[in-house]
Parts: sequence; structure tokens; C-alpha cells
Amino acid sequence: MREAVFVRRRAPTWRALEALLDADGPDPDALADAYVRLGDDLAYAKTFFPGSAAAAYLNDLSAQAHAQIYRNRREERGRLVRFWTHEVPMAVWHARGALLASLLLFVGAVGVGVVSSRGDATFVRLILGDGYVNMSQANVEAGDPFAVYKDARQLDMVLGIAFNNVRVSFLAFAGFFPGVPVPGASVGTGWVLVTNGIMVGAFAHLFAAEGLMGEWLRVVMIHGTLELAAIVIAGGAGLTMWNAVFLPGTYPRLVALQRGARRGLTIVVGLVPVFLIAALLEGVVTRRTEMPLWASLVVILGSLAALVGYFVVLPALRGRARSADRGLPESRGDGAGVRGSTPSAPSIPATP
Repeated sequence: MREAVFVRRRAPTWRALEALLDADGPDPDALADAYVRLGDDLAYAKTFFPGSAAAAYLNDLSAQAHAQIYRNRREERGRLVRFWTHEVPMAVWHARGALLASLLLFVGAVGVGVVSSRGDATFVRLILGDGYVNMSQANVEAGDPFAVYKDARQLDMVLGIAFNNVRVSFLAFAGFFPGVPVPGASVGTGWVLVTNGIMVGAFAHLFAAEGLMGEWLRVVMIHGTLELAAIVIAGGAGLTMWNAVFLPGTYPRLVALQRGARRGLTIVVGLVPVFLIAALLEGVVTRRTEMPLWASLVVILGSLAALVGYFVVLPALRGRARSADRGLPESRGDGAGVRGSTPSAPSIPATP
């Protein structure tokens, strides 16, 4: 490729990076993405056009970008607020495809659990264990089918549930096979989603077979709405991380893994309030099975509205707003960039 053709093709990307450097508080992900791409262009120019104006310009631009990214500065005020209101929603927006895949996989597994339980009476015992099934049936016969939520002290139950929720969600994120201390990549994440989905399906059928499906939804989904959503979202975060290894795009696989891991971990950290609230509901509210239907619906629908608002609506608003306000062309679903005027120095080499 001739130098003039190279400059003409890549100039829009360089101008977009100049605009980022000139902007007040540029988006860190967009700046890092542009810097990585600039490094590729600089290496190409030094290899095929050594000593050229293009190589000198790219070297100067790379130095400016490096200084902008790695300079030491005090942490801005409101950093924690920005994390919850911008960084987590943007990470969810970038991972929306993986999150949808995680949801479909989990719902499909729940369906498998229900259908398998209907077709084979021993399937529920295979999945949940004889002890749990016998206990549940004894509770049903005693007229208190959800007595299991009343057995432990509230504080102990809340702490235990919170720990278990975090454990399962991190398993879904990291993609570890249960009992095997080796990452299974996206296959492991899928395995955690499928096994938990089948378990939920078998659990639901256990009560549906007793004519208690309505009661199961009214009681269990008080905490289950948040709990199951957390598993699905953590699974989507895991798919985002591990799929970056198999589909790195223009990045080296290690760089793609680092980017995917950072994005996935941001989502999982954003789930911490969901873990805690779900544990609180299960340990304190779910045990009150005598609650009227309207009270249960308030909790369930309120939880669902909060999930949709934070993990669907807000990410969509943030993502579309940034796509409209930034000038960098959307790449790998990032939609990063800033619209702005091109700085006068350093200038892009003119093409003959």
C-alpha cells in the first residue's frame, strides 16, 4: 500500500483520536480503544514508511495519547456515582448480545427442567436430592409448603444466602465447572447457567405437581426475581469475557481478554446490590408466607421494574446517547468516540 493511500484510509480514525485528546474528560474506554488502533498504524508506518511524515505524525500522536492515558491525576469527585450511573450501564450496553444469549440459555434450561420432571417422576429427585424432595412433600402435607424459609434465624439466613448468591454468580461469570478448579471458558459459563436453570425448572415442577404453582410464584419469586436475574446477568458477563478470547477481532487475544474481563467484572460488581437485596428479601420477607397477594405483587413487580430500568432502559439510553455524541466510528459494539473539531497540531500529513 502506498503512503498516500494509507494516510487517506486511516485519517478519519486519527482525527477522531485528536478530537478525543482535545475533549474535556474523554471517555476512557474510547481513548484506550483508539490508542490500541493507533499503535497498529504506527507499527505499520514504521515498517513500510520509515522516516516518513506519516510515521513522525503517528509517533507524536501516540506520545500525546500515552500521556493522556497514563498521567497521574487525583481521582475525580463523584467517581463512585459515575461508576453506578455510567460505567456499569455502558458495560451492560456493550455486553447486550451476550446477556440476551445468557437469558435464552437459562430460560431454555428451565424449560428442560420442567419438561423432564413432567416426563420422569424420578427426575426431580435426581436434580434436587431425596432429602430436599422428602422435606418439601412433608411440608406440603403439614399445610406449610414453604416452611423451609422459616427454619433459620433471620440474620444467619441472610448472610448465608448472600454468600451463596455471590458464589453462584461468580461461578457463572468465571465459567468454572462445579467441583473442578479449572476455567471452562464460555462452555463453563454455559454449564453453570444450564445446571441452575434445570434446577429451577425441577424446583418449580415439584410444587406445580402439588397444585401450588401460583403459591410458588407468589412466595418464591419475592426473592427469586432478583436472584435469578443476577445469575443470568453474571452469566452474560462471563460470556462477554470468554468470548473475547475466541472472537478477539483486531486485538491480540490477551488484549481482548483483558478488555472483556474488565467489562464483565464491572457488570458483576454492579450486581452486588442485587445480591444483597435478594438475600435480605429471602431471609426476611419470603418467610412471611401469610402476606396478602397484593403485597407480594408489589415486591415482585417492584423488583422487576428496578431490574428492567437499570439493566435494560438505562444502558440503552447511555449507549444511544454516546453513539449520538461521539465521533469515533462504532467498533466491536463499543460505539466510542467524541465529536469535535480537529486540532491544528500535529497535523495529518497531506496526501499527494
